[in-house]
Amino acid sequence: MQYKQFGRTGLFVSQLCLGTMTFGGAGDLWGKIGRLQQDEADRLVGRSLDAGINFIDTADVYSEGQSETITGQALKNLKVPRENVVVATKVFGETGSKAANSRGASRLHIMDGVKASLARLQLDHIDLYQIHGFDPATPIEETVRALDTLVQQGHVRYVGVSNWAAWQIMKALGIAERLGLARFESLQAYYTVAGRDLERELAPMLASENLGLMVWSPLAGGLLSGKYKPDTAAAAGDRRATFDFPPVDRPRAFACVDAMRPMAEKRGVSVAQIALAWLLHQPVVTSVIIGAKREDQLEDNLAATQVKLDADELAALAQVSALPPEYPGWMFTRQGEYRRKQLAGG
Repeated sequence: MQYKQFGRTGLFVSQLCLGTMTFGGAGDLWGKIGRLQQDEADRLVGRSLDAGINFIDTADVYSEGQSETITGQALKNLKVPRENVVVATKVFGETGSKAANSRGASRLHIMDGVKASLARLQLDHIDLYQIHGFDPATPIEETVRALDTLVQQGHVRYVGVSNWAAWQIMKALGIAERLGLARFESLQAYYTVAGRDLERELAPMLASENLGLMVWSPLAGGLLSGKYKPDTAAAAGDRRATFDFPPVDRPRAFACVDAMRPMAEKRGVSVAQIALAWLLHQPVVTSVIIGAKREDQLEDNLAATQVKLDADELAALAQVSALPPEYPGWMFTRQGEYRRKQLAGG
C-alpha cells in the first residue's frame, strides 16, 4: 500500500480508502446498496487496516446515520489507535428530520451535523469534514466560515467538498484566502475510465490549486466489474438491477471493458482490478474509495494496488475512453499548440 500526500497538507493517506456506504441498510435507497451489520463491518474494516488502508470515508446520510454508527463502533471494537486512521465524513442531506433547516450547507445545519456525526462515530474529532453537495440556497461564504469555525474549535482537522463544479470550488478558495479561513483541501468526485468528465475542468483546477482527489464509484456502480454485457440485464440482487447509478455512457463503458478484459486475462486478475489500477495511475488521484458487500470483493479490490499497466496499455485505454471534443477545450488545443511547443523546447 502506498501513501500519498493529501493535497497541500502534511497529511498522508493510503491510495485506497474504505468506503462504508454498504454499512447499515436503513431506508429504501441504502438497502439497495448494502445491508452489512456490525460483525460483517468489523471484518471488512479489520481486513482493510491489515492491508495498510488508513483512510475511511462515510457520510451522515448513509443508511440514515447507521453507517457512521457502525463505522465508529468497528474502530472501537477493533481497538484501533486514533492516530492510526484518518476518518472522513460528510454533511449536507437529511438524516431523519424533515424540518425546513435539516439539510443544506448552512451554518445551522453544519453545526448541528458535526455534533451528530461525532456522537455516532464516538470520536472527539473528525479528520476530514466534507460538504456533500452544492447548496444553491446558502452563500458560499457562509459555508466556508462555518467550516472554519469547526476547525478553530478542534472538532474538525481538515475540510473538503464533494460534487461541486470547478468554479464553485475556486470561489470558495478565493473567499478562504481573502478572509484567512480554512480552505477546502480535497474534492470527492466521480471518476472512472468510462467517465472522464472530471478531466475537462475539475482535474486542471485540482492540479493548479493542489487539492487532493478522492474518487467515488470507481467501478461505475459495478458496470466496470466485467460481469455485465451490453445485451444482458443486471441480475436480480445486483446493485445495477435496483439502483442504476451513476449515469454512464454504456457504449463507451463496454468498449472500455472489452479493452480491459485481455489485460486482465494476461495477468490472471479481474477486470475490476484493471479499472482500479487505471485510476491509481492517474496523477490527479490521491485515493480511490472502494466499497464491498463481501470479503472476496474487498480482497479483489485490494489486489489492484499490485497491478501495473504499461505505457501501451494506458495509451489504449486513453484512446477507447477519450472524451468527445467540447468547447472551449478544442479551442485551447488549437490556439495553445505553438506555446506548448515553446514550453517543450521545440
